[in-house]
Amino acid sequence: MKALFLFLIIIGVVCSCDQKKSNASVAENPITDTLSLRLSLVTGNLVSPIAFTHCEDDRLFIVEQPGVVRVFDKGKLLTDPFLDISDRVLTDKGYSEKGLLGIAFHPEYKTNGKFYLYYSAKSNNKNSDHKSVVSEFMASPDSNVARKEERKILEIEEPESNHNGGQLAFGPDGFLYIGVGDGGGAGDKHGETGNGQNMNTLLGKILRIDVNTFPYAIPSDNPFVNKPGIRPEIFASGLRNPWRFSFDRKSSRLFCGDVGQNEYEEIDIIERGKNYGWRAMEGNHVFDNEFTNNNFEPPIHEYGRAEGACVIGGYVYRGEKIAGLQGKYIFADWSGKIYLLEESNGWTRVLVNFTKDKAITINSLGEDSRGEVYVLGQQEVGGKNASGLLYKIVSR
Repeated sequence: MKALFLFLIIIGVVCSCDQKKSNASVAENPITDTLSLRLSLVTGNLVSPIAFTHCEDDRLFIVEQPGVVRVFDKGKLLTDPFLDISDRVLTDKGYSEKGLLGIAFHPEYKTNGKFYLYYSAKSNNKNSDHKSVVSEFMASPDSNVARKEERKILEIEEPESNHNGGQLAFGPDGFLYIGVGDGGGAGDKHGETGNGQNMNTLLGKILRIDVNTFPYAIPSDNPFVNKPGIRPEIFASGLRNPWRFSFDRKSSRLFCGDVGQNEYEEIDIIERGKNYGWRAMEGNHVFDNEFTNNNFEPPIHEYGRAEGACVIGGYVYRGEKIAGLQGKYIFADWSGKIYLLEESNGWTRVLVNFTKDKAITINSLGEDSRGEVYVLGQQEVGGKNASGLLYKIVSR
């Protein structure tokens, strides 16, 4: 297939932090080594590819926003879908933040055949625009076709159409982590404090649940178990729209990209019980000065809207093909930019400049079973067009 060449010019970018209490310092010295990489086209003809994962073998599972999961196996995109639930997924024809948004295979998928989807569905609640649903599905582990029957394990009412989150991932502890946005609109104006700071709602949070008991159980070491007025599913709070998170295969740290309001995009390392500040803070900057609590966990990195539009969380590279990327955090921006973060006395952000024959917006990054990283994008913005592309980051 035609390769999209990625000529990397490594440029260090320093980001200032206004908040006094911050561990988000950025190294002053830019990375000097130049990596010779390219984006290799894996497949096209995808309809708004929005998420990507694996089930511990060589197959690639691609989520299309309207409600279809596709399989790429043995060098080709299979004609028959792995699963099509478009009849129950709610999305829009043009730009939409609703749809089928996340997928995760159970750590014991090879024996139990269970996997999980996060999608938008119609709500009968008159105060909701829709609801987010997390459901369990089944498939034979060696099959490329799943069953359509589902067992709903969690439903979350969404007051507005946007900021739905949607990331699913099993942690090294075997529990399911769920990223949920703040419920939408601008400025998180729901209730007195907004959903991000309201500990009695699942909106604006990272959740952690045990799906081995139906519909789910609360892990005994969740930070807010038996705390009155706080939902015990909550693992971390104060998120606006966590758009993609991942666990580092080596350190087990949970990296998350949280989309900003007007000015700043941020990368967080999510830790048990921490509050990441929204809506009091946007990145390291005060967004709402009515909050007196300042015990917020600052991001490890932020950048302004002059350098992007919406952050897309990525992966710490732990593959074997590109030695120069080892240990670096690869993430992207919806505008089409790809960045690296390197940890060394703080964090240095590196812009990946590449030439391309097709202008794309980037929807998500993904990782295969070997730790190689992929880029999902599309040429035309919209929830129901087939201009989607899947690329793999490889050595040139």
